[in-house]
Amino acid sequence: MTKEKSKHNFRSDVLPKLVTVGPVTVLLLCLVLIPLILVGVMSFCRTDEYYNVVYKFTFTNYAKLVSPDYLKIYMQSLVIALLTTVMCVLVGYPFAYIIARTRSRKKKLLYMLVIIPFWTNSLIRIYGWRTFLGNTGWFNKLIMAIGISKEPIEFLYKTGTTVFGMVYCLIPFMILPLYTAIEKLDDSLLEASSDLGAKPVKTFFEVIVPLTASGIFSGSIMVFIPCLGYFFVSNILGGGNTDMIGNLIERQFKSANNWPLGAALSIILIVVTLLLVKLYQKLGGDMDDLGV
Repeated sequence: MTKEKSKHNFRSDVLPKLVTVGPVTVLLLCLVLIPLILVGVMSFCRTDEYYNVVYKFTFTNYAKLVSPDYLKIYMQSLVIALLTTVMCVLVGYPFAYIIARTRSRKKKLLYMLVIIPFWTNSLIRIYGWRTFLGNTGWFNKLIMAIGISKEPIEFLYKTGTTVFGMVYCLIPFMILPLYTAIEKLDDSLLEASSDLGAKPVKTFFEVIVPLTASGIFSGSIMVFIPCLGYFFVSNILGGGNTDMIGNLIERQFKSANNWPLGAALSIILIVVTLLLVKLYQKLGGDMDDLGV
């Protein structure tokens, strides 16, 4: 009787879970966990004179990470990521607020404007901006046609252009969490603030911003972290003049052919990501807002 009951429990409880969760678990193990373990192991290896990976334990790769040249790239990466995050907040917050507070049919249209960029590969869109901002691009032709400049202006290969490209690619990741946070605002609190004599500006900074701080922080995390790894933006628009951690990792795996060093850099980037997510969690953020 006990065996029949255990078989019944297995078929009714365990088997359905294995069927539904099992394939996903195997997929995550093969495509996420095992590659991460391999990268972690490789970060403690070295290369021989033919650039082949030699599986001998060493801390050399991590020791190289504190060299002055690399520290300069780390600082440059943090500055660009910070500027990108601030710009995304300044541009994304008003747009998210308009979407969340709109009650007409235009709300769906405005929301679609945020989603539509995901339909096209970001690499293609960045190449489009490179063509548009180039010396022979439409933008330079326009400013010369209306008399602003007599010759083409070099917009590419500058830090500002790289930040612009980062903002363009990542701003939807800021708007969506902000939209969710703003939509949850209690209108009665805004009315109470107005009834108590608070001006709109004071209401915004003392009521709206604190109540939507979770959306600001989660959006900042979702922008800041990918920005460190978006090497193709700085490659295409920055032309190698604005190297970031992502560019450094890419070069180690490709042109430098130093996979252990690239793996060590990747591990550091993963650790930074986990620390930021943990900080977000400690401050009371909802992990669902980050898709975790």
